[in-house]
Amino acid sequence: MKGLIGVLGGMGPAATVDLFNKFVTFTTANNDQEHIPLIISSIPDIPDRTEALLNHGISPLPAMTDYLKRLEGAGAECIIIPCNTAHFWFSELKKSCHVEMLNIIETTMKEVLLTKKKSIGLLATNATLYMNLYQKNIEDKGLNCITPDVENQKKVMKSIYLLKSGDFNLAESLMKEQASLLFSQGAEIIVLGCTEVPVILANEVKNSPDKYIDSTGSLVRAGIEWYENRVGKINLKTNKN
Repeated sequence: MKGLIGVLGGMGPAATVDLFNKFVTFTTANNDQEHIPLIISSIPDIPDRTEALLNHGISPLPAMTDYLKRLEGAGAECIIIPCNTAHFWFSELKKSCHVEMLNIIETTMKEVLLTKKKSIGLLATNATLYMNLYQKNIEDKGLNCITPDVENQKKVMKSIYLLKSGDFNLAESLMKEQASLLFSQGAEIIVLGCTEVPVILANEVKNSPDKYIDSTGSLVRAGIEWYENRVGKINLKTNKN
């Protein structure tokens, strides 16, 4: 199928569902046939990315490469990955792929720059922070990056894993606290640099959309733009919520 987008998901499942939902809600369509064609891999046995990078855990690269090739073999013409930390391996995945791939760090940074804000907060996993996937991009643009201190970063991670285990309420409470702290430290906007975080802070983003850059949303908008260019069809809603 022309314009078929493959989703290398399952990292975690809630983030993959969120991406799918955003493709549906961000697309202007009058019927089923006008929606973006997706083929989604949400096989959650991919080893934990943070464990791999920080604690010498099993590398997720072989499993991600396997599922990427399955998506490609199923006809995907473009592949996206709704997991920020997994983008540490983006270059290696791209080398093994024969179709286009969109990079969530790049799509998110594009939207950060459009805001013209100078002080950027960042909520992300330990590994994403440790590997400087966002900080270097932010600082290279002459912007100030504000991240949680060590103790508060532990709460960010606790919130993320609480969501993975199904405890949304406590996850939301912890993450809202961390967002408030970043704003109190001078952040003008906050990058939600882990695809679980937009799920956790969905109510906050809905109430104050101008205060957040949702990495999942940025990837979806880029995916819809790619689809438009591929098939010559305008599908993206102007409302980013």
